[in-house]
Amino acid sequence: MLQEFKDFIKKGNVVEMAVGLIMAVYFGAIVKSFVDDILMPPLGKLLGGVDFSRLKLVISETVPAVMNGDTVVTPEIKEVAIRYGIFINTLITFLIVAWAVFMVVKGYNRMKKKDEKPAAPPPPPEPSKEEKLLTEIRDLLKNK
Repeated sequence: MLQEFKDFIKKGNVVEMAVGLIMAVYFGAIVKSFVDDILMPPLGKLLGGVDFSRLKLVISETVPAVMNGDTVVTPEIKEVAIRYGIFINTLITFLIVAWAVFMVVKGYNRMKKKDEKPAAPPPPPEPSKEEKLLTEIRDLLKNK
């Protein structure tokens, strides 16, 4: 089983996939930083100073803990909110990553198409027995 695993690793596909995964993770981090730190602040400024990461619809406010000395009578209840601003940031990040992947695949397909040589046309079909016989008769008549 160990030899089978070594053969699997040696094929190269595993290493290529690992490199691709690592590159994708860091590419995603770069795009996320681009959206969160470069794209959204000016966009928020244009829209009246809105910070998209803080946009939310609060369903219930935070309720502080009720204390009796050092004893907690009622624990703190955290805010319940729909954070749609973070969703907008994530959606924009996804669209940028999807566009980048589309462009990479498009370039790869174009490169692959250039490398492919057009297939030779298939040879014409063999004449049938009747056609061969008629050709022989024609040639005999032509020679007379």
